[in-house]
Amino acid sequence: MSNKKAQVTLWVIIALFIIAAVVLYTLFSGKIGGERIPREFSPVYSYYERCILQAGKNALDIAESQGGYIYNIENVPGSDYAPFSSNLNFLGVNIPYWFYLTGNGVAKEKVPSKDEIASEISRYIKEKITECDFQEFERQGFLINLTEPVVQTNIELDKVVVNVDSNLMVSKEGANTERRKHKVEIDSKFGNLYEEAKRIYNKEQKESFLENYSVDVLRLYAPVDGVIVDCAPKVWKTREVVSELKEALENNIMALRVGELKDTKNAKEKYFTIPFNKKVDSINFFYNKNWPGRVEIYGADQELMVAEPIGNQEGLGILGFCYAPYHFVYDVSFPVLIQLMSGDEIFQFPVVVIIDKNLPKQRIYSDISEVIGNENLPNFCEFPNKDVTVRLFNKNLEKVDGEVNFLCFDQRCSVGRTTEGSIEGKIPACLNGQLEVNAEGYAPKKMLFSSNTERFADIILDKEYQVNISLKVGGKPFDGIAFVLIKGPDFIRSVNLPDMKEIKISEGMYNITVYVYSNDSLTIPESKKTQCVDVARSGLLGLFGSTRQECVEITLPETKIEYTLIGGGKGENYLLESDLEKGNLVLEVEDLPIPKTLEELQQNYYNFDGLKVSVGT
Repeated sequence: MSNKKAQVTLWVIIALFIIAAVVLYTLFSGKIGGERIPREFSPVYSYYERCILQAGKNALDIAESQGGYIYNIENVPGSDYAPFSSNLNFLGVNIPYWFYLTGNGVAKEKVPSKDEIASEISRYIKEKITECDFQEFERQGFLINLTEPVVQTNIELDKVVVNVDSNLMVSKEGANTERRKHKVEIDSKFGNLYEEAKRIYNKEQKESFLENYSVDVLRLYAPVDGVIVDCAPKVWKTREVVSELKEALENNIMALRVGELKDTKNAKEKYFTIPFNKKVDSINFFYNKNWPGRVEIYGADQELMVAEPIGNQEGLGILGFCYAPYHFVYDVSFPVLIQLMSGDEIFQFPVVVIIDKNLPKQRIYSDISEVIGNENLPNFCEFPNKDVTVRLFNKNLEKVDGEVNFLCFDQRCSVGRTTEGSIEGKIPACLNGQLEVNAEGYAPKKMLFSSNTERFADIILDKEYQVNISLKVGGKPFDGIAFVLIKGPDFIRSVNLPDMKEIKISEGMYNITVYVYSNDSLTIPESKKTQCVDVARSGLLGLFGSTRQECVEITLPETKIEYTLIGGGKGENYLLESDLEKGNLVLEVEDLPIPKTLEELQQNYYNFDGLKVSVGT
């Protein structure tokens, strides 16, 4: 009997427990965010939190793809000197540079702080959640009222927390409820990606590792300095050098990796590995040769880079060979996009890589207060306090439009582009500066201009003509190898025949030099010769000026000269506009015998100085 009573008591306890569970479920099944919400209203609040969640995810996606920015992406245009603008356009997305050069060459940093990013994410969420669509619930009979939200975002390493303060009031059939605080947590590595992006950026700014790799590429793929054993000028095509350099930079920058050196397998992997204890899956670097950039080569013109030979001048025949030394100085700047990956999230930001006079950039700042007082000159372009009016004309006094810059020391300040031949602007005060003008169809021109005393400048431009260069040697048409150098007061033009025959030039006085070469190489075999000099005798006889002859045997190694001089000439000629309009210039020079020996080659170079060049059409 007692067993039966015990069993009844147990079943009663179980029944009471089930009833209590049902009551609790009924009372609290609608509880959301720590607040008790009747169950029939919970779908409305769940939808609102999903709307906040989606807006937050969209904001993070945008911020990751745009270097942490969502707003404030004003596009400030660049210039010929720094053609970057303030954003890099990557697959149609404008990404603000974290480090770049402004149009007048000033270095700028635009690294967003975590607070700034959080503020922009909050702004985005606030704008988007006001668009949350409650129409489906309203069709079901719900009355919904939502106050203006206040959004606060906290970015942590592995999540982003969004707190929204907005009173959401819901009522239906006489029942109502409301809730003000809404909290959403987004699983995201955004915080960690951002911190790692700052670390790799600071490493680049401190160590300039991108510049160091780029200098290596420059010296491997472009002529920088060296010596070539040859009696003919060594010629490179400027455009080809620039194109090959950009392609090499593209391939080598994309080969860079970040990691521990101990994990590399060979010397090649070690070279391309940037030592860095990364806390994300990967860090990659991208450069596209078609992105805006600048390559300026000092010692070269727009078409050719020339190494002039030494050893063929009068008095240097004793050398027994010729050599062509060269030294070109490069200013290179180009964008690199840095991408950090963690899972399926990608954070990216661009920087500008700068090579200045063949050397990696040194850390420079844009604020004037940081450069005044040190050895660096301030950026004069930041102080445009002098009015200037520039008018451009051609020789017929017709108005011409073009780009106007002002040069002060080594700084170039953009004045702007003329409209109907005129521009008014402001430039810094500078004694003996220069106005620089570039206009389509006209030769570049510079004019001395002291902005501290002058206000107006009328500049007459010379029309530029594209002409075909042909050659006559010894009175006969010549279609072989020749090098033509045309030096004017403001610029140099060069032609490498027969590969390039056209040149742009304007009326003016020019020094024209033509070298004509045979493509038959000349091999000078190894030879020995004795060089004797008179030296003072030793002892008493030497005191009275007595000398003796002392001879040394010199061994000259075998030398192969690819091109031998067989003609040419030098001259000063005035090229008339009427001749240039015809589109053809015929340069007539004298010929020289084809050399068979080194002595004959040296004699040709000796005779070359007396040869003349004449110009016809």
